Amino acid sequence: MSADSLTPPEAAQARAHRTYAALQRLTERHAATVQQRRRHTNPYAADPYEAIAVVLALAAGAAEPTPGEEAVDQADLLAALTLFPHLRAEVDTLETGLLNLARSRGLTWQAIGHGLGLGSAQAARQRYDRLTARTEPEDRSLP
Repeated sequence: MSADSLTPPEAAQARAHRTYAALQRLTERHAATVQQRRRHTNPYAADPYEAIAVVLALAAGAAEPTPGEEAVDQADLLAALTLFPHLRAEVDTLETGLLNLARSRGLTWQAIGHGLGLGSAQAARQRYDRLTARTEPEDRSLP
């Protein structure tokens, strides 16, 4: 028996492996082609994530501008910052929907917590409670 077999896996490394495996699985099963990857997006306008990611990549030098494309300026950065609360709300809504689906399909809070990289079922449930509090529509009824 080697010492390595007695050493628990490093949490960050295990999470990175699960993340890679999850992305690989979903890509192979549901996003293998350009058409599959684009079926949920608007073909005429970027969504907030895409717009922010493009501006960030261009401004940081991680992406090359196309010929004739203007450089990212302060107004572009402010526009990207303006979109960020909308992106956060979209992600919260997506996560809430996915958690609701997972529970309706029989996943336990323990399994959900593991999928989210949380330490316990209680942490997963608390996260769900915080998300639903943020994403529930406000009561707009008149007094």
